[in-house]
Amino acid sequence: MQAADVIVLGAGAAGMMCAIEAGRRGRKVVVLDHAKSAGEKIRISGGGRCNFTNLSTARERFLSRNPRFALSALRRFTPQDFIARVDAAGIAWHEKTLGQLFCDGKATQIVDMLLSDMRAAGVRLELGHEVLSVRRVGKFHVETDKGAYSADSLVVATGGKSIPKMGATGIGYRIAEEFGLAVTETRPALVPLTFAEQDLAALRPLSGIAVDARVSCGKTSFDESLLFTHRGLSGPVILQISSYWREGDTLSIDLARGQDVAAALKAQRSEAGRQALHNALARFLPEKLATLWVERSGLRGNLADQSNAALDRLAATVHHWQVRPVGSEGYRTAEVTLGGVDTDGLDSRTMEAKAVPGLHFIGEVVDVTGWLGGYNFQWAWSSGWAAGQVA
Repeated sequence: MQAADVIVLGAGAAGMMCAIEAGRRGRKVVVLDHAKSAGEKIRISGGGRCNFTNLSTARERFLSRNPRFALSALRRFTPQDFIARVDAAGIAWHEKTLGQLFCDGKATQIVDMLLSDMRAAGVRLELGHEVLSVRRVGKFHVETDKGAYSADSLVVATGGKSIPKMGATGIGYRIAEEFGLAVTETRPALVPLTFAEQDLAALRPLSGIAVDARVSCGKTSFDESLLFTHRGLSGPVILQISSYWREGDTLSIDLARGQDVAAALKAQRSEAGRQALHNALARFLPEKLATLWVERSGLRGNLADQSNAALDRLAATVHHWQVRPVGSEGYRTAEVTLGGVDTDGLDSRTMEAKAVPGLHFIGEVVDVTGWLGGYNFQWAWSSGWAAGQVA
């Protein structure tokens, strides 16, 4: 049995941040992970450039049964705090749209920074260790396929179920339940949505086409890029709305947001009425999409042949396309898992289980899920930092 002060399960963003902070306090820390490399989700994030935070941490951009739970950690370790570490490490970065911050170079720079900080803090990293059991007999005891470990504090940073090909499992939820903590319903989030075969048959020629769209589900709307795929819809705006969409819900999609297609078509009709209707519509939509939308409308002839009512109906299908996905691509491509360890059982300042002193849950395993755009990484940094101050 190898002894430590703190055992961290998971060498992802939250786990490494927690280990660094605990190690800097002089704690003897060991990080266990079944993967061959640390920070794999960091490495693939942001198209390989890591969208490592967002300048905003507004409450409404984090989903949870208790949306206020995340605020304590987010206010105490802010995006500016993490940016300061990135700057100190000499990592160049840039801001894209909507406050999203990316590395100028490779995402592995962030992984290397965290690994360097762990080494400097005296943290021991043990990769390729499969956790077989976790129990508490005075101390916390973790049995792995390569040996046993004990510690006063145990931090669970095992992530969710998303991207199982990278080794994601539900072990963190099982550990929570074994210690009597509740786990809320989990499901894939920030994930492409899929169509029924009959809908795909008509839309498949659009695969690969992107438009700037507004997508709404109930009272929630997002404005970003939408991508038609061979299975349904993807792109940032779809990933965002997927966290709010549930099976059976209908999406309302504006394929030409910010434009008045009906008014523009009527104006064109008086100036260039002899052009084909799909060519007129192609001023607002990609050509293939415009052609298909005119075909679906059943309209025939040139622009001059269309009545005001006909153009209004066509524009309505552009601005208010109603579609009901049948599902999502699931955990296979989901960027995060929605739901997790119920925050009612955790202390928001320390991430410690209220009923189990010394047991902490951080990062994606907790029922806190951010929007697309760096929010989930900031939650990982903030929750990991918070636990690292006390574990």
